[in-house]
Amino acid sequence: MRRAIDLAARGLGTTSPNPVVGSVVLDAHGDIAGEGFHEVAGGPHAEVAALRAAGDRARGGTAIVTLEPCAHTGRTGPCAQALIDAGIARVFYAVSDPTPNASGGAAMLRAAGVEVHSGVLAAEAARGNEAWLTAARLGRPFTTWKYAATLDGRIAAADGTSRWISSAASRADVHRLRARVDAVVAGSGTLLADDPHLAVRGTDGPVRQPLRVVVDTHARIPAGARVLDDAAPTLVAVADDLPAATARALADRIAGRAEILPLPRAAAGGLDLDALNKALYARGVRSVLLEGGPTLAGAYAAAGLVDKVVAYLAPVLLGAGPTALGPAGISTIADALRLTVDDTETDRFGGDIRITARPARPPSDEPVANQPAAQPVKES
Repeated sequence: MRRAIDLAARGLGTTSPNPVVGSVVLDAHGDIAGEGFHEVAGGPHAEVAALRAAGDRARGGTAIVTLEPCAHTGRTGPCAQALIDAGIARVFYAVSDPTPNASGGAAMLRAAGVEVHSGVLAAEAARGNEAWLTAARLGRPFTTWKYAATLDGRIAAADGTSRWISSAASRADVHRLRARVDAVVAGSGTLLADDPHLAVRGTDGPVRQPLRVVVDTHARIPAGARVLDDAAPTLVAVADDLPAATARALADRIAGRAEILPLPRAAAGGLDLDALNKALYARGVRSVLLEGGPTLAGAYAAAGLVDKVVAYLAPVLLGAGPTALGPAGISTIADALRLTVDDTETDRFGGDIRITARPARPPSDEPVANQPAAQPVKES
């Protein structure tokens, strides 16, 4: 199963809105006969790839899969049926499929006389597929908040300069993070201060550029912003109650270079992040990298929408300047957003330390209220 989990990780960034899945097929003697992973949405699923590699050696053998084999027909047939047709005698899978139209593969296999076991290295497999599983269960994208700061928590100096707090190695790693998500989100404050590009550069292998999303409540994006180039698609989210003249001026400035998404305002005055998440989910976005400044990060944290934090801490002290997180609805230590850090998720990049942490509260397995009517779908 651990080999299957490693295989699944190869699909990060290319399979969405599908999950990442890995599979290993053993022959009747327990030797590896074939292996595979889901490489791209619309392509063969992991089980099919592994069965093709195994050929006739699959008959009477064992299939090991990171996610319950699907039971529905999309652009490809059900994987459970493919395993049955190949003569697989036993199936071990890690995580049950939470989607209503694709689950049921285990029952289909058992009905055909296949021996089925579930839960093998389930926590490890779920961690590798955390973005898709969160999106499938909650009907919204999985959000990773990334920031770089000094050891005293500053993301810029008092005069606003911030290039470069982190090392070149850390900045290169950020591009790898971008290559694994469906969308990169930044606020207008970050856009005006730093003019970020938000596209993927300098990574190995083929890259599917993420959607660049600018949360620009008041339509302040300048015509020369780097996110308006043709390196990747761009979506500019604005308030739906903008004055008509402001809306027309925005449309003229970015005509043909970005799409405008009007959204309702939140009670606090910014854009409604739940509405943004619904709009992104409807577009097939299942994972988001939040690269906004402290105001946007605070709004996401206050709304309970931060699923993971990736922090690059540089051995630098500034003593003054903006901090990474703005107001997040936390007024007392008892309300602090507590995070957990696994032993394996602290790394060195150049002179920096990268810490990956997740909220200590377990994610809910139940869809949240008032989500879109459309059910999460495991597409083929």
